[in-house]
Amino acid sequence: MKNRREFIQQAASGAVIIGTQPRLALLEPGHHDLDAGKSRVVTARDPQLHDAFSQPIESRVQALLDRAVASWTGLPHSIDSWKKIVGTAKVIGIKTNGLGGKGISSHAVLVNAIAARLQQAGIQPGNIIIWDRNARDLQACGFTISTDPTRIRCFGSDVSGFEIAQESYGTAKIRLSKILSQCDMVIGVPILKDHSMAGVTFAMKNMYGVVDRPMDLHADNCCPGVADLNCIPAIRQKVRFTIGDAISSVYDGGPGFRPERLWYPNTLIIGEDRVAIDHTAWQLLERKRDEAGIVTFEAAGRAPRYIAVAADKDHNLGTNDPARIHLIEV
Repeated sequence: MKNRREFIQQAASGAVIIGTQPRLALLEPGHHDLDAGKSRVVTARDPQLHDAFSQPIESRVQALLDRAVASWTGLPHSIDSWKKIVGTAKVIGIKTNGLGGKGISSHAVLVNAIAARLQQAGIQPGNIIIWDRNARDLQACGFTISTDPTRIRCFGSDVSGFEIAQESYGTAKIRLSKILSQCDMVIGVPILKDHSMAGVTFAMKNMYGVVDRPMDLHADNCCPGVADLNCIPAIRQKVRFTIGDAISSVYDGGPGFRPERLWYPNTLIIGEDRVAIDHTAWQLLERKRDEAGIVTFEAAGRAPRYIAVAADKDHNLGTNDPARIHLIEV
């Protein structure tokens, strides 16, 4: 068996391009940058993102988001970047994750910054839906439930309900939230966490919050459950962009809040290739675990195998090959 450092070095190998702004190529989910044949992922970091009370600073979060998006699109003006990302979509869902509780949920300050930029890009407030499984999870993120169509809406599948028809792909036999049906496009805003079964929970596993029976997808360390679920057509096609929240994270003992394992990467991980994003997030967690003297996920018996499965020819959701990931660190 590989030792910890060999494992991390091998998994993280591949070119890292710092500060580069490649030509924009918004493609169908799972496809890659045409300019280099690679999937573009941006990791943007601000070491001063938190104040003295460990709360993210609103102005710095907005600036970090703008920097990340501009670096991903290659366009200098934030609003132009958002118009490119949104395209012709009129109703945008922002899928958060509040399952871990108040201490480790998608940050409202980030979601609000995204909603502000969407409005500046021409999306009407009532056509922005912040959503999750239920009211409790949204409230854990710091939101107030609202179905008022004249303002940004915020509600869960406990309000909308689920579609009558069941959809299936592989092991995933589920009914989708009616909120997903209302959206032309969904932006995933997962929170980076260790997961006691899947190993890592981030972009793809965040989709467990859009179906009626996520508990049925946890067998065998959520593999191939995560990959199968993301192949459901509406999820594959509508969840077109991820703004991954690694402002704070739990690197062991998740997915619930573990204050003794809480850390502050002060980072956003963004892109449209959900597999490449999850691979990048996995390596970030591995490096932190190494620093803390904790064994790799592989050694712990819960490597996130679903990432490789999601990249295989049967799923084709993206790439987990570092040589095919255009990683931009800003």
